[in-house]
Amino acid sequence: MIVPMRSYILMAALGVLLTTAGARAQAPDSVLLEELTWTEVRDAVRAGKTTIIVPAGGTEQNGPHMALGKHNARVKVLSQDVARRLGDALVAPVIAYVPEGGIAPPTAHMRYPGTITAPEDAFQKVLEFAARSFKQHGFRNIVLLGDHGGTQAGQKAVAARLNREWAATGVRVHAIEEYYRAGEIEVPRLLRARGYSDAELGRHAGLTDTALMLATDARLVRADRLRHGSPGDGVEGDPTRATAELGRPGVELIVSRTVDAVRKSITHR
Repeated sequence: MIVPMRSYILMAALGVLLTTAGARAQAPDSVLLEELTWTEVRDAVRAGKTTIIVPAGGTEQNGPHMALGKHNARVKVLSQDVARRLGDALVAPVIAYVPEGGIAPPTAHMRYPGTITAPEDAFQKVLEFAARSFKQHGFRNIVLLGDHGGTQAGQKAVAARLNREWAATGVRVHAIEEYYRAGEIEVPRLLRARGYSDAELGRHAGLTDTALMLATDARLVRADRLRHGSPGDGVEGDPTRATAELGRPGVELIVSRTVDAVRKSITHR
C-alpha cells in the first residue's frame, strides 16, 4: 500500500511530539532541590531520599583575584558530591547571607566592598526554619555544612536546639564540623607535606583557598591577578602557584571526610 507524503509528515511530527513529551517527563539527573519540581521532591522522599544537605556559604571579599562568591560556589559543588556519594540525599539552596562582621564601624570582611553580612540571630533563624521546612516535608536527617568559619557556631547551636525539641520524632539535625575542619586543617597539611610553606598557604585567599576554588569553579579566579598578599588587599598567603591539579586532592579529602562524618552521625543515636 502506498502511503501519501502528507501521512508520512504527520507520522513524523507525531513521533517528534511523543519523543519530546517523554523527554520532558523524565526527572533531571540532579540532587539540587532547586532544580526539581515539588512532585519530584515528594517522589524522591518517598523513594528513600530522606537526607537533605543545607549548605552555608558566604559573600565576602577574597582578594583581588577571587570572586566574592567563593564560599557559595565551593560549598554547592562539594555538597553535590557528598549527596551523590551518600545516595539518599538532596541539596538545598546555598545560604549566601551569613555573619561577616560589623557595619558601624565596619569590621572584618565588611571593610571591603561587596561583602554582605547578616546578624548571628538572623542567620540562625534562617537555618532553623529551613530545618523546620524540611522536617515538614518528610526529611529525616538534616545536614548542615558550612564553608565559612563564621557559620560553625550557629550551625551547632541550631542543631542542638532542634534536636532537643525533636528528640521523640526521629528527625535529627547534624552540624558536620568535619567539612570545615578538613578544608581548614587537613588540606593545608596535605599541601605542606608536598613542600608548600605556611607563608604560601595562608588562611584566606592564599594558595590553599585558591587551589580549591580552581578545582571547583575556575571561572571565579582571575589568573592574571594572582599576587602575594600585601597589607589591605584581603589576601593572607601567596596564591601564585595555585592550580586546579593542586586543589583536586583537597576536594577529594573534604568530600570523603564529610561523607564519613555524615554516615557516622546518622547511625549514632
